[in-house]
Amino acid sequence: MTTEPGTLSTEPGSTEPGSPEQGSPEQGVTPVRIKTVSSLQQNESRSADEIAQHPNKVATSHLDFFYGSNHALHDISLDMPEHCVTALIGPSGCGKSTFLRCLNRMNDMIEGTIVRGKITLDQEDIYSRNTDVVELRKRVGMVFQKSNPFPKTIYENVAYGPRVAGIRKRSVLDEIIEKCLKQSALWDEVHNRLDESALQLSGGQQQRLCIARALATDPDVLLMDEPASALDPKSTAAIEDLIFELKETYTIVIVTHNMQQAARVSDKTAFFYEGRLIEVGSTNELFTKPQERQTEDYITGRFG
Repeated sequence: MTTEPGTLSTEPGSTEPGSPEQGSPEQGVTPVRIKTVSSLQQNESRSADEIAQHPNKVATSHLDFFYGSNHALHDISLDMPEHCVTALIGPSGCGKSTFLRCLNRMNDMIEGTIVRGKITLDQEDIYSRNTDVVELRKRVGMVFQKSNPFPKTIYENVAYGPRVAGIRKRSVLDEIIEKCLKQSALWDEVHNRLDESALQLSGGQQQRLCIARALATDPDVLLMDEPASALDPKSTAAIEDLIFELKETYTIVIVTHNMQQAARVSDKTAFFYEGRLIEVGSTNELFTKPQERQTEDYITGRFG
C-alpha cells in the first residue's frame, strides 16, 4: 500500500514515524491518519511566498566537509532566511549536526577537519582570513542537545558572556539578565532566586537558561542542536513556543530528529541523507507535498 505524502501528524504526543504503531492494514497495524501540517499547527509557519520576502541571513554554497579522509558533507547549498526557523531533519549520522557546527565554525576545534565551499553571514564569508572567530560566535550563538549550565548562580550563567565581552557595570548586567531571562520565558520562575545555583533548576528550566545565556551575547543567529530531545512533553512545548517567539528577533536553525517538532516550529525544512541535501522547501510544502521519494519515505516512516 502506498502512503500519501502528508501522513505525518504534528500533534504533541502523536505517534513517531517509524514506530510500531505505524504501518499498513496488511501488516495488522493501524495506519497514521492523513493530516496537513497547517491544520495542526498552533503557531502558523510562514508560507513559501512569505519566506521569499525575507533576505538570506546565512547561506552555504557547494559546501563539502571532511573529518580527515571521511567525506561527511557533499556539495551542500542551502539558504537560511532572516527571522525564520530552518529545521534540519534526517536519520542519525546524516550530517545535520556537522552542518550546524559549520555555521559558527565549531568544527574548527576538531583536528584534521577540512572545509570546502562557502558559508556566508550577511553575505560575508565566515571562513575568510579576516574573520574574527570569537566575534563570529558572539553573532552566531549555540544551544546544545544536553543542557549544560555552568556550576554558578543563575545570574552568573547569563552574565558570563557579557562579562567576557568586558561589561562590568552591575546595572547594565542586571538589564541584560532580566531581558534575556524574559526572552527565554524563565524570568517569572527565577527572578527572586537569581543567586541560587543553576544546577538546582529542572531540566527544562536549565535548557531555557542555556538559551538565555546564548542570547546574552546579543547574537543575530541562534543554532539549536536537538534542544528538547532530553525534555519531558511539557518542557518541550515550552521550548517550542519559545522558538516561535524568538524568530521575530533572531534567525534560528534547529536540528531535530522529531519530525512533528520540525513541522510545529519551523518555516523551512531541509532533509539530509548520508551527508547530502536531498530536498529543501517551506515546511508546509515539504511535509504535505514532498518532491523526492526519499523525503516522502522518511517523513512517512518507511525508514529512519
